[in-house]
Order: sequence, then C-alpha cells, then structure tokens
Amino acid sequence: MKRALMAAALLAASSFVATAEAADDAALIKSAESAAPAAVASGAAIHAMDEKGTMRTVREGTSGFWCMPDNPVTPGPDPMCGDANAMEWAMAWIQKKEPPKGKIGFLYMLAGGTDASNTDPYATKPEEGNNWVETGPHVMIVNAMDMMQGYPTDPKPDTSKPYVMWAGTPYAHLMIPVK
Repeated sequence: MKRALMAAALLAASSFVATAEAADDAALIKSAESAAPAAVASGAAIHAMDEKGTMRTVREGTSGFWCMPDNPVTPGPDPMCGDANAMEWAMAWIQKKEPPKGKIGFLYMLAGGTDASNTDPYATKPEEGNNWVETGPHVMIVNAMDMMQGYPTDPKPDTSKPYVMWAGTPYAHLMIPVK
C-alpha cells in the first residue's frame, strides 16, 4: 500500500511538473510570437535562452523563421523573430564572434525593443556616454554594412526614423520603426 501511495504521489508530482512546464512553454511561445506577424510567427521555431545563455528549443518550426520570447531581466519588451541569416548574426553577436559574411538577415521586433545602448552592443544599463535609446516596434536589417550608407549613424538618433544602431561595430544594423 505504501508503494502504491508513493507511486501515485510521484506520478502526480511528475504530472504537476509537466503541466507547469507546458504552461511556462505556452507563455514563452505567446511572448515569442508577439514579435512578428501571425503568418510568420505561427510556423516559426521558438527558442528560449536561460540565464546561463544556453538555448533551448521550445517548439520546432516549419517556416524557416525563429522567434525568442521577451527576456525578463531586461527593462522592456524584447521578443524577436528572424530568418536563418539573422539567427547566425545574433549568435555571432551573443558569442562576440565575427558575423557570417554575405548573409543579410531580417528581424521583427513588433512588440518593441528593450531600451539599449545605441553605441555599445554589450551595454547592460544606461551609463555616461553609452547613448541609451528607447525603441518602439521596429524591424531590423542585419549584416548589410554596404546597404546602410546614407542612414543616420548618430550616437543619439531620432528613433522615429530609420537609423543605424551600433555603427562602427561588426554588429551595426539598420533599425526601421514601424509606428
């Protein structure tokens, strides 16, 4: 009888954990999908990063796009969706490596972007001289250095118009507001 009760308790506990994980995954998916139009997000792979920077696939995709949910430790919303080239660019940025050559990427951040430094790709908070900006809903073209000629590269840009973020770094990209 004790074994049966113990087995039932373990089964109930594992069911509770599985249900909690499914609820957490559902919230991650909802957050991630808010970054792009439904036609893109619904078939996108969903990846979430833990506090150590380890990537986990929450949902396999069918569209060639990927999405990531909001990062809860950043000050504002930052879910994003992009194509395969944008993922390679993002992973190079995260890992502080050179972006892939000849692969222009496209990213959606329709829920807005967390506040960030416009000049330092690795700044984590506003500090003297790092030109913190607030961005609303936007899309980004990444890894297209030659295509950004003529767009403003000001350290303190007008974020209501297209501009280059992180100018002068290997991670410079074109920010295009959508509202």
